[in-house]
Amino acid sequence: MAALRISSLLSRSSSAFSVSSLSLGKILSRGKSIHCFSTAAAVEELITPPVQINHTQLLINGQFVDAASGKTFPTYDPRTGEVIANVAEGDAEDINRAVSAARKAFDEGPWPRMSPYERSRILLRFADLAEKHLDEIAALETWNNGKPYEQAAKGELPLFVRLFRYYAGWADKIHGLTVQADGLHHVQVLHEPIGVAGQIIPWNFPLMMFAWKVGPALACGNTIVLKTAEQTPLTALVVAKLFHEAGLPPGVLNIVSGFGPTAGAALASHMDVDKIAFTGSTDTGKIVQQLAAQSNLKSVTLELGGKSPFIICEDADIDQAVELAHFALFFNQGQCCCAGSRTFVHERVYDEFIEKAKARAIRRSVGDPFKKGIEQGPQIDPEQFAKVLGYIKSGVESNAKLECGGGRFGSKGYFVQPTVFSNVEDDMLIAKEEIFGPVQTILKYKDLSEVIRRANATRYGLAAGVFTQNLDTANTLTRALRVGTVWVNCFDVFDAAIPFGGFKMSGVGREKGVYSLNNYLQVKAVVTPLKNPAWL
Repeated sequence: MAALRISSLLSRSSSAFSVSSLSLGKILSRGKSIHCFSTAAAVEELITPPVQINHTQLLINGQFVDAASGKTFPTYDPRTGEVIANVAEGDAEDINRAVSAARKAFDEGPWPRMSPYERSRILLRFADLAEKHLDEIAALETWNNGKPYEQAAKGELPLFVRLFRYYAGWADKIHGLTVQADGLHHVQVLHEPIGVAGQIIPWNFPLMMFAWKVGPALACGNTIVLKTAEQTPLTALVVAKLFHEAGLPPGVLNIVSGFGPTAGAALASHMDVDKIAFTGSTDTGKIVQQLAAQSNLKSVTLELGGKSPFIICEDADIDQAVELAHFALFFNQGQCCCAGSRTFVHERVYDEFIEKAKARAIRRSVGDPFKKGIEQGPQIDPEQFAKVLGYIKSGVESNAKLECGGGRFGSKGYFVQPTVFSNVEDDMLIAKEEIFGPVQTILKYKDLSEVIRRANATRYGLAAGVFTQNLDTANTLTRALRVGTVWVNCFDVFDAAIPFGGFKMSGVGREKGVYSLNNYLQVKAVVTPLKNPAWL
């Protein structure tokens, strides 16, 4: 999805900015008429998460085990920066153990030999168990990630359950073909499971990305070694345990927590892994693809970064457009690969839009994500926190107008004020690079041909938003924008059946929907001669 939302294969942080490099006083002093947010809400007593930490080891071959080295690493509460738990630190040896278990489960175990109907029933039982434990899982996701509990419990977890039921429905509907050949031959085309799938998931949507990858891989009959992001290792262990309660055989799903340079690189380059699926930054995606090619030329699926345009047309209802553009950018603390992070507004409605977008950002509720009504929690960690503030500093120094926000919210944890920039130009860093934080950049345009050219002038091509009441305008833009998803008068609609992925340097392949099954299947042609056939 995007930079710094997954453990990098190179280093824990690829941030270009550090806390020590920031001078927030200087940032704020350069802005004119900047709204300063109250920090009163941020210092109130935090709610104790209503969940216990029961699983911190690796899951290999159906058993929770310590790392081979015995090492652990801390995982943190982004509300405070305090340690939640110490988690087993997997490395190359643990990846070897997990791959060995997955290989044996595929080559000798019951999972790929089980009827698709039986695999479907296990996926459905798992979905039922996840739904039963929804509140507990959502609380753990919020505690480890910082996203609002209401978002996790009412939005993401129900979709998590729906995704597994969706793929359970596909398990017994994966069909081959009979091909009519020229001559006396019977030709079958078989769709077979690819084997051992390596999967690396990010920290911004830990459970959603778990479902996007694990669901289709299991439905197709594969076995899995999944590496979690080091920032958010906890929920994958809980739901993997529920999978085994649902009847998943040992070795089919293995979970390794650890860091990119050790566990991640070992998985991507492993000679006995048949496929690698990665969600993360474009730069790290290149490394994953290189490691895959240099090892056994394994199949690769990449879901990478974005700098998505959100285009407000001159006929738009401005109040509705402001609300949707706000959601498109600020959802999940702005930590979303497809965030509408370049808000293009037609010059005729630009000034009105700016004032209303500023007012909406000022009203945004920031605080403890466990508190009811909170829209925005903390950024994931100090590196991402510093990165966001560094981009804000860059925007001010580039002479974009800081309309509101621009600094830290509160004195504890990694909270950032909802920030809005106007007078943004295409060559500014905040308009070119993925900020991955609550920073809205608003750009002015004159006509459709101009906005199409500027919207496409990026290395990314993940998604786009269009807000218009004119069908011809919508049709023109949806066909002209070089992106994998265009949302018209809506944004972030992630139905289980809708494919998701990018053009250009936003990735390779598609997640979700029927297209995701292709990531985990091999195609085999079987040709046999026919003797005296009654028909051809």
